[in-house]
Amino acid sequence: MTVNRVGLVVHGGRAEAVAAAREVRAWCAGRGVGCADIDVWRAGARHSAREELDSAGDPDLIVTLGGDGTFLRGARLAAENDALVLGVDLGRVGFLTEVPAPAVRAALDAVQEDRIHVEHRMLLTLRASCRLEVPAHMEALLSYGRGPLLPPPPVRTECEAGGDWGVALDVTALNDVVLEKLSRDRQVSVGVYLAGRLLASYSADALLVATPTGSTAYSFAAGGPVVSPRAEGLIFTPVAPHMVFNRSVVAAPDEPVALRVLQGSGRAAVSIDGQLRGVLGPGDWIGVYAAPRRLKAVRLGPMDFYGRLRERMNLTDAPAALADGEAAPLWPVTTPPPGDLAHLALPPVPGDAPRLS
Repeated sequence: MTVNRVGLVVHGGRAEAVAAAREVRAWCAGRGVGCADIDVWRAGARHSAREELDSAGDPDLIVTLGGDGTFLRGARLAAENDALVLGVDLGRVGFLTEVPAPAVRAALDAVQEDRIHVEHRMLLTLRASCRLEVPAHMEALLSYGRGPLLPPPPVRTECEAGGDWGVALDVTALNDVVLEKLSRDRQVSVGVYLAGRLLASYSADALLVATPTGSTAYSFAAGGPVVSPRAEGLIFTPVAPHMVFNRSVVAAPDEPVALRVLQGSGRAAVSIDGQLRGVLGPGDWIGVYAAPRRLKAVRLGPMDFYGRLRERMNLTDAPAALADGEAAPLWPVTTPPPGDLAHLALPPVPGDAPRLS
């Protein structure tokens, strides 16, 4: 594809990210490609994705330089503009970023020369019984030391008013939407509905709805399943529920998950991809469902998700399985798959992986 303009989202607190950003700017300058830094905390305030993109000159490729948190900020921009997003890996345990920092120039060459795969990842969006806002006194109390909060989510004006269906909010989540208690001494009480039917009423620290991409984030820490990012579905997971049924439920992509704060509950905070975006009171609700758009993530070749899972989670083998002294055989095998397996998504044969140099 032809790259006309690059938007940079840089973890400014990491020297290697700043150095990699210089490489991206130099690549753009050498090829006559426009380049703009997108500072999500510009001028002491946070801005909407649309405002950030407009100020950056409407880039068609977003490059993130940092870990998964930086990638999530870039993904919010890319989804708004239907742009590609390329993650340069400077994190420690993440699953989202793709390219090691020394290979960033070669990766940009691959994008410009159309030697890439575009992976379409499921996103979540919301309807709610009311606009989401964070009370002013709470923003002062919740000073993160990382900059101010994002602005309240705007309403998707192209959507129908909705009536009982609530307000259509212009937000997207790549990882998860979380409803959690505000007070340490009081859990949140929530009625959970799947595909319009009551599943159960929970008293819990939090309840979250994740995408397959987000299954390795908060959902995983809360005991949820690991799901291939190539799958589609909504993963509902309760966090520390006071009930026997504490399992995750995986709903189909066309089955929305609704969370209603019950009358006897304390207030609850709504976080989207880890960013606090609003506070709900008893009687309020949010409906989480698959967004019509997909994130377009740049991949330089097939992603070895399960190999990365083993590496990043430091998975070890059962001692009993290794009692005979033999390690598990390597996968993939060294010969091409036979015809009846050729349609399967398998890791590349060793030596066939794409090279960046």
